[in-house]
Amino acid sequence: MSSMTWRDRLIDPRSPDRRPRRAAYALPTLFTAGNVFLGFYALIEAFLGSMAMVTDAASAPGHFRNAAVAIGWAVFLDGLDGRIARMTNTVSEFGREMDSLADSVTFGIAPAVLAFTWGVQFLDPSTGATILEYLHRSGYFLAFLYLLCGAARLARFNITKNPVPKNPGRPDRKYFVGMPIPSAAGAIAAIVYATGSEPLHSWIYSVCWLALLALLAFLMVCTWRYPSFKDLSLTQPRSPLSIILIGSFIYLIWVFSKPVLLALAITYVASGIVIRIGGVARRKFKGRPAG
Repeated sequence: MSSMTWRDRLIDPRSPDRRPRRAAYALPTLFTAGNVFLGFYALIEAFLGSMAMVTDAASAPGHFRNAAVAIGWAVFLDGLDGRIARMTNTVSEFGREMDSLADSVTFGIAPAVLAFTWGVQFLDPSTGATILEYLHRSGYFLAFLYLLCGAARLARFNITKNPVPKNPGRPDRKYFVGMPIPSAAGAIAAIVYATGSEPLHSWIYSVCWLALLALLAFLMVCTWRYPSFKDLSLTQPRSPLSIILIGSFIYLIWVFSKPVLLALAITYVASGIVIRIGGVARRKFKGRPAG
C-alpha cells in the first residue's frame, strides 16, 4: 500500500519546486463557483418573491426563504474554499480575486436586495404615504450603504497584510479586523429564515430592520476585533468529546435550524461589540488610581 499522503498526490512530479498539479487549483475554485451560483440564485428568488407579492402573495415567503437559505449555504462554502486552498497549497492571486468578486455578489448584492424587498418594499399601505416614502428612501440608502461598506471591507481585506485591530487580542490568536461580509450576510439570511420569511408589513419592525442594516454596515468597516476561527484545523486528530460536540451541533442545526442559526448569527455579530466594550471598560478601570 502506498504511503503517500493526499497532499503528496497533488504534487506535480515534473515541478522542481514541488508545486501542485494544475488540476488541483480547480478544487477551491469549484467552491467559489458554487458561491457565485448561490448568490445568483438568491437574487432570482428575491425578485420572484417581489413579483409573487403582486400576483400570488401566498407563495412569496417561499421565494424569500429560498434566497435566505441560498445565502446561508454560500456562507458555508465560503468558509471551505480558503481552507481547502491552504490545505492543498493552491493559494493564488487568481483565487483571491475570484473569491472577492464572488463575495461581492453573494454577500453584498444578494443580501442587500433581499433586505430591501423583504423588509421595506411591502409595508402596510395604511401606514401613511409620508412614512412609507421616507422608509422606502431610507431602505434604498441603507441597502446601498450595506453593499458599499461590504465592498470596502473586501477591498481592505485584499490589500492589508497582517492587519491589526484597534483592540488587539492575544498575539497567538488570529482575528478579523471588522466583521467579515459573509457574517453580515449570514445575519440577514438567518433573520429572514427564522421569522418564516413573511415580508415585513409593520413600519416599526421595518425601522428596526433598517437600523440593523446600518449596524452591519458599520461593523464591516470598523477596526474592531472579530474571531476568525482560522486556528481550527480540519486535519488534526479530534478527541472523542469534540466529535460528540460537533455531532450534537450538526444535529441541532438539522432539527432546530431556525433558532440555532439565528442564535449563531446574533452571537457572532454581538461578539465584536462585546469584545470592544470589554476592552474599553478594562482600560478605563485599569487606569483608575486606587482610592
